[in-house]
Amino acid sequence: MFKLNLKIALRNLWKNKGFSLINIGGLAIGLASCMILLLYVAYEWSYDKQFSNHDKTYVVYQNMKASGKTFSWAWTPNVMAKEVQEKIPGVKYASHTTYPRKQLITVGDNKINSTAIFADQNFIKILDYKFLEGNSAKALKDVNTIILTKSFATKLFGNEDPINKMVKLENQEVLKVEAVIEDAPANSSLTFECIMPWALFEKREAWVKEVNWGNNMCLTLVQLQDNNFFTAANDLMHGIYKRNQKDNLSVALLHPLTKWHLYDEFVNGKSVGGKIDQLKIFLLLAFCILLIACVNFMNLSTARSERRAKEVGVRKAIGSTRNSLINQFFLESLLITFIATVLAFILIEVSLPYFNSLLDIKLTIDYYNGQFWLTLLGLMILTGFIAGSYPALYLSSFEPIKVLKGFTLKADSSVSVRKVLVVGQFVFAASLIVCTAVIYQQLNFVKNKPIGYDKSNLIQIAVAGKMNDAVKLELLKTQLLESGAASNVTFFSTDFTEGGDNTTGVSWEGKNPNEAISFNHRTIGYDFVETIGTKMVSGREFSAKFPNDTSSVLLNEAAVKMMGLKNPIGKVITFWDKKLTTVGIVKDFVVESAYQRVAPMIFRVNQRDDARVMIVRLNPNQNISSSLGKIDDLVKQMEPNYPVNRKFVNESFEVKFKNEKLLGSLSNWFGGFAIFISCLGLLGLALFMAEQRKKEISIRKVLGASTGNILVLLNKDFIKLVAIANLIAFPLAYIIVNKWLSAFEYRVSISVLPFIAAISLSVIIAILTVSIQSVKVAKANPIDALKYE
Repeated sequence: MFKLNLKIALRNLWKNKGFSLINIGGLAIGLASCMILLLYVAYEWSYDKQFSNHDKTYVVYQNMKASGKTFSWAWTPNVMAKEVQEKIPGVKYASHTTYPRKQLITVGDNKINSTAIFADQNFIKILDYKFLEGNSAKALKDVNTIILTKSFATKLFGNEDPINKMVKLENQEVLKVEAVIEDAPANSSLTFECIMPWALFEKREAWVKEVNWGNNMCLTLVQLQDNNFFTAANDLMHGIYKRNQKDNLSVALLHPLTKWHLYDEFVNGKSVGGKIDQLKIFLLLAFCILLIACVNFMNLSTARSERRAKEVGVRKAIGSTRNSLINQFFLESLLITFIATVLAFILIEVSLPYFNSLLDIKLTIDYYNGQFWLTLLGLMILTGFIAGSYPALYLSSFEPIKVLKGFTLKADSSVSVRKVLVVGQFVFAASLIVCTAVIYQQLNFVKNKPIGYDKSNLIQIAVAGKMNDAVKLELLKTQLLESGAASNVTFFSTDFTEGGDNTTGVSWEGKNPNEAISFNHRTIGYDFVETIGTKMVSGREFSAKFPNDTSSVLLNEAAVKMMGLKNPIGKVITFWDKKLTTVGIVKDFVVESAYQRVAPMIFRVNQRDDARVMIVRLNPNQNISSSLGKIDDLVKQMEPNYPVNRKFVNESFEVKFKNEKLLGSLSNWFGGFAIFISCLGLLGLALFMAEQRKKEISIRKVLGASTGNILVLLNKDFIKLVAIANLIAFPLAYIIVNKWLSAFEYRVSISVLPFIAAISLSVIIAILTVSIQSVKVAKANPIDALKYE
């Protein structure tokens, strides 16, 4: 019986090539879209889960109340790991590590700015990276040693065995390669190219040895013996700061490693979400697109009901049961789903390189993974049964006597079901149009919002090696200005577009001693205001003309407002027990999140080796390429042992919008697919309605109706469906975008434009789709439909 049903299914597909192509194409696009989104969700979901005991591993977070709200971050003091290991019951390992940062590693003439971390031995016990060479039990014990990742070892030594070879760190320390490990996975929160001992970090930076509970400078990881210890351990963590420093009001907590990437947003000291919210959107999008493709199958199959009616009648007349017919139609559905899946794989393999480029990741299909094939099989069967359920039940219900006497479709409940399905499709499509429009409005609003400085033609150069000297930096500044490549040069203590140092150690006359206020603090060079293109609100900026500026301070507008200073110029503030006089107020400018309000900032003048980057304003009257060449040459002359590490500030600023651009791009692409598939569903209903009303249309034509009259008649009902869909979609879309926008302090107001765009697009799409079939019906010869009457 199965063989016979399969033959019938194949013959039907071959006989109705146009129908088969539309059906298979719609399902293939739906399946491909769903699978790409599921691949992305699975990739993000698997973050930090590649380690053996990932479920027992935690990141130590610090909650600090300041400025009327609670700040949460995974930065902790250097003494945290030791305290946790010794004082918290149930802890198997506690480790501290620096966050990945650039370090120069040299082998002969091969100089590479690698991403490196300093860590203790417990780090490689908690995160058990696979050792390809070397002894994991002895690794990181000796001070002057280094562990390389496989790819970095190849960069340094090619195909040579790197074990016991020597490398040089920052042209100073000679280190022996003691092990090679597998590369840190891309879906890991910590990615690096080499690991060096924490003892080497202490050797190079003497301050690291100091016991300081107020200096949050590293990451602390904790692995419990068993998760039964979690509640007790976490309770004890809450008071760890106060137990070690009486006036320290910070609270520590254990945040699961597996949630570090996805649940990184905290409100009032508690994790409330993060990227997981984006994944939920994509997961919903994936299944909605697949559901829309299944609805198309239902509509297109039932649209052909009159053509299949006689087949059903004959088969029932010669003894086929309804169950056997249901099996026949389900088999056809599964066959189409199988062919669509094969086509979907071709679409995925062709499109994955583009999406990998768009997402800046490397999604691949693991064809050797049994779980993948089981998931795919389940998805195929589910799709086949959902898509084939309504056609199978509907078509198998035809009565043979009525069919063989002369079957006429009736406007029964089945038509209403199809209308409901089409309305559902366009509810989803209209919601996507509104959401995508608002995402782009928000992105453009924030990108075009004044940021307080001019980021065009502004570059920053990392200060390294011999450049890390105040005298040489001033010499390099003079050379850059004299070369004509730069119009202004200054210095900054951190990456200009990223977060950095903050403190609550600031007081002033009139401050509430019981209130903690968080300030961002940076050191800057002379000519800072003019170089970045901001303005002084009052007072002056730092200048070499004022030698006492080492005891001066600049505030931004947000700091003045937070401190409640009416006449700030000349006011004395205490910064880390040092008295500083306010000499100027700088206009607020964005250095961290472009979506949040500018934080209070304190600026001090660069001293000794405070500068981490040199900020250069390119000369607008010179060719940019030649200017960059001159700058690179001068930097190399100053420090030939380091590669020049420079970047444009506007490029760094664009990174801030990565998540929103990703959300907008994916919504745009897959929203387009959803709309296209919805059009196929509308086409299915149009086919059905045209087939149902062809005699009515023929009679109208005989009585004098024009083609235009017929088009208006047929389109009117579909426009009503689309209008109803939009009325349902608008409140849903408003709720969704309003919730999404609530996460931003700077946000666009929800206007009527996205809703007008949604209804206009959906109506135009509906009219074009339906008219394709309607014109064909309207121009048909009425004799063909009426000759049997």
